[in-house]
Amino acid sequence: MSDCIKNRYEFVILFDVENGNPNGDPDAGNMPRVDPETGYGLVTDVCLKRKIRNYVETAKEDKTGCRIYIKDGVPLNASDREGFAYAGIDDAPSMKPEDLKKAIKARKDAGVDVDHQVKEFMCQNFFDIRTFGAVMTTMVKGNLNCGQIRGPVQLGFARSIDPVVPQEITITRVAITTEADAENKGTEMGRKYIVPYALYRCEGYVSANLARTVTGFSEDDLELLWKAILNMFEHDHSAARGKMAVRDLIVFQHDTELGCAPAWKLFDTVSVVRKDGVVSPRTYADYTVSVDEAALPVGVHCTRMG
Repeated sequence: MSDCIKNRYEFVILFDVENGNPNGDPDAGNMPRVDPETGYGLVTDVCLKRKIRNYVETAKEDKTGCRIYIKDGVPLNASDREGFAYAGIDDAPSMKPEDLKKAIKARKDAGVDVDHQVKEFMCQNFFDIRTFGAVMTTMVKGNLNCGQIRGPVQLGFARSIDPVVPQEITITRVAITTEADAENKGTEMGRKYIVPYALYRCEGYVSANLARTVTGFSEDDLELLWKAILNMFEHDHSAARGKMAVRDLIVFQHDTELGCAPAWKLFDTVSVVRKDGVVSPRTYADYTVSVDEAALPVGVHCTRMG
């Protein structure tokens, strides 16, 4: 694995959706998330991180150092126990919680920093822990506690550039669920919620300091992160999500580990506006995206990867 990153980064992701639901809200019948005060569409950071994880899992297929900790169908405790086995508690995967607690105490009494070794194992093996961090305290009663790791990469919520108007579409299907239904009706009704079109903006941060001091996030990891962001919807297509695509990834690189300017100054240089005469945007071409590179502070460089 390559060396830890040495530069701080901020980045802006621009992605759009056409005739789909980018992030359903379970508290609102799975309708697209919307800020009720402004009408702007929202996509949570959790949703976007899931797409990034899925791409890495698909592309790397559990390659050493690129496993995914938070994944469908794999109990967190199973991965946690691997960390304790790495720390010298070889029977951790099969031990009862109370026995594991005693074993951990014995290792600590012998001068072994179990906590450090467990966290080291988790960061070395799981890409999403090394990137986003994790709260690994799923069996506190049994003292199977891998601790909390603060990751160097953080994302905010994505917000649409313009207010969105979610639509409820009524659909029918000819497949009947039961024999009784088949005798009484020929079709069944259903509903799906879509956003006709919306362009979303998400802002993110990469801390070289946390990469060096906490997780070991490397230059190879950074390259994989950019690739995962650019392709996070390419292997996630479904009828429910419609047509989704990352349109632009704007990356700001600082010359130093701690950075050369506040993040907000860099984000303010990115402008996304509707073109003149466009009332209801329906394509990415209805917007003009620009970066005022002349306004960038000294020591900051901009790269567009879209």
